[in-house]
Amino acid sequence: MLTYYLRLALKSLRRTPVITALMIAAIALGVGVCITTLTVYRLMSGNPIKHRNDVLYAVTLDNWDPNRPWDEKRPELPPNELTYRDAMALLESDIPDRQVAMRKGSFVIEADSANGVKPFQVEARLATHDFFAMFDFPFQYGDGWDDAADRGAQRLIVLSRPINDKVFGGQDSVGKMIRLDGKDYKVIGVLANWVVTPKFYDLNNGAFNDIEEVFLPFSIGIIDQVQFAGNVNCWRDEQVNSFQDFLNSDCVWIQYWVEMHERDQVARYQSFIDSYVGEQKKLGRFERPLNNHLRHPDEWMEVNRVVQDDNSVLVGLSFMFLAVCLLNMIGLLLAKFLGAAPLVGLRRALGATRSTIFNQHLVEVGVVGVAGGVLGIGLAALGLFGVRHMYDNYDALTHLDVTMGLIALVIAIASGVLAGLYPTWRVCRVQPAAYLKTQ
Repeated sequence: MLTYYLRLALKSLRRTPVITALMIAAIALGVGVCITTLTVYRLMSGNPIKHRNDVLYAVTLDNWDPNRPWDEKRPELPPNELTYRDAMALLESDIPDRQVAMRKGSFVIEADSANGVKPFQVEARLATHDFFAMFDFPFQYGDGWDDAADRGAQRLIVLSRPINDKVFGGQDSVGKMIRLDGKDYKVIGVLANWVVTPKFYDLNNGAFNDIEEVFLPFSIGIIDQVQFAGNVNCWRDEQVNSFQDFLNSDCVWIQYWVEMHERDQVARYQSFIDSYVGEQKKLGRFERPLNNHLRHPDEWMEVNRVVQDDNSVLVGLSFMFLAVCLLNMIGLLLAKFLGAAPLVGLRRALGATRSTIFNQHLVEVGVVGVAGGVLGIGLAALGLFGVRHMYDNYDALTHLDVTMGLIALVIAIASGVLAGLYPTWRVCRVQPAAYLKTQ
């Protein structure tokens, strides 16, 4: 029976090509806009470390100005980062299973000019050794460094795959040397391709920026006074005449994360950081009320408003636009179906039931929905292409995947059927006698 209905639907659509094209275009345009905004919103609001969300915690301590909160609009929030002295003190705790202090830096790679690669600047992540295991970074070659490298400030480096491809032609470069800012580093690992969107572990410099290009031990950045590429925020008027003065200051610039699997660990660690702050208060620091937090990645992204309110509004507006497209489609379907009322009356007189007529026309609008959905996927891909070229940092967000393609088809078919319910009901109410008299 479905095959019969499909054959009737295709014949009916061919009889009115202009109206058919307009209906397909209406659904395609609405679906294209919806899928474009939904794709961006879905990836922006995703959690790339969802499988480890319950064991990871961002650590924040409120050492900010006692007369002015870190965020004027949300005074309950402490700074996103820690001072150097506080980060080093927390590293002494043996409560977490893993912990990492980290920050961004900048280097110039002095590549081998014989290979045609000129010196170029790279963004670096300087972190303690737990960084890779904690955040599940996959390796193509080698591995990360160990605790001995942190303590010994060894000149080791992990390369991202693009940098390894550029400098070493994609070969296994483990054991080779690479020169950064005039100093030689030994390559111990090369990361496999992994897109982290949003970049949850450091939301200070753009939640949708690419991951860093090279990775080095945190201690090297202290010894070599590596150039900063991330945020540095200070509130206290302090004399900073040397790098050591800066390390001793109350400026915040270090992101700090811990990994804990047991509830009692979390309670003990919360008590540890509260006690630490209490001791620092006796020394004249941390003048604000106690405000220390441990937040899971999903909470961390929500607190930092990775997905802005206007993104949600944009999704809502896109569905409103789809509703307008469907209203236009309802009008077109009414014109089409009622225009074919004499034929419907004849079929009813020959014995077709109302349910048969209803099913036939629903199949017809379903065909329109499928066609509109396929075209809508193409329009969505075109829209995402435009977004990708308008905003550099959104490159990872603007690729249409299979899931969103299927969602597009479901929305299109559902929209077509929804728009077709009233016109189909109207044509089913046709009285055969009125049209048979005119034939």
